[in-house]
Amino acid sequence: MADPRDAPYIRGVTSAPSYARLDSRALIAVTGPDWRSFLQGLLTQDVETLVEGELRFAALLTPQGRLMFDLFVLGESGGAVLDVAAERREAIILRLSMYRLRAKVEIIADPRGVSAMWKGSAPGFVDDPRLPALGLRGYGAPPPAGAVEADEAAWDAHRLSLGAPGPADWGVEKTYPIEADFDLLNGIDFKKGCFVGQETTSRMKRRGQIKTRMLPITFEGAPPAPGAEVLAGELRAGEVLSGVSGRAMAALRLDRIDGAALTVDGRPVRVERPDWFTA
Repeated sequence: MADPRDAPYIRGVTSAPSYARLDSRALIAVTGPDWRSFLQGLLTQDVETLVEGELRFAALLTPQGRLMFDLFVLGESGGAVLDVAAERREAIILRLSMYRLRAKVEIIADPRGVSAMWKGSAPGFVDDPRLPALGLRGYGAPPPAGAVEADEAAWDAHRLSLGAPGPADWGVEKTYPIEADFDLLNGIDFKKGCFVGQETTSRMKRRGQIKTRMLPITFEGAPPAPGAEVLAGELRAGEVLSGVSGRAMAALRLDRIDGAALTVDGRPVRVERPDWFTA
């Protein structure tokens, strides 16, 4: 069940593209002769083959393989731009600077704004690499002509309607990227070689021992509080993450949800497996 507030954007009530400024996101420019090799050894995504104007989804992990920062990498002439959580931009710059050592790179804040558009296309926007239905992302791009301007909450509801987890769901250094579906949303390149946290990430994928995944749940009424338990009978089956009326993301034990009658705070909930969820 989609959030009714988002109906014009996800149910085709209007054919015009929808546009939203993403104030929760900010940019970091990484330039210099060593920018490719520098990022290649850190991120979960391959940047050696990244071309100008191409956007890829990635993460920077802890050495133990937990998700530290989510990001998008945009190829530009002479370097790359990282699309990151605005409130964590300075922390990411600091972390990247710690890894720089003798690499010839410059890491600075980029003042351009971040935006999203779903439906249609426009100059200055690039495809969201996670899912085609998520639309496009813009970097310093003006609102497209004829677009319906929405707020970031509408964009977030659109993302949630597709079952894609977001930064509000994975927290800081508590989640493995596979648990947050990064492997299913083109956020990890398992063929690229070493990156920070690679050993744990590759081992989890190779062995297939992934007990917990993020999936959307549906229910009636207001969303449960983040952290509320999802129960399968009397067994804990997971916890609620972010949500809107009628729909939320949850971290769920895959071995406890199939065929089970699930509840949160005494209310029945239903797990929804998006088309892209192939785990």
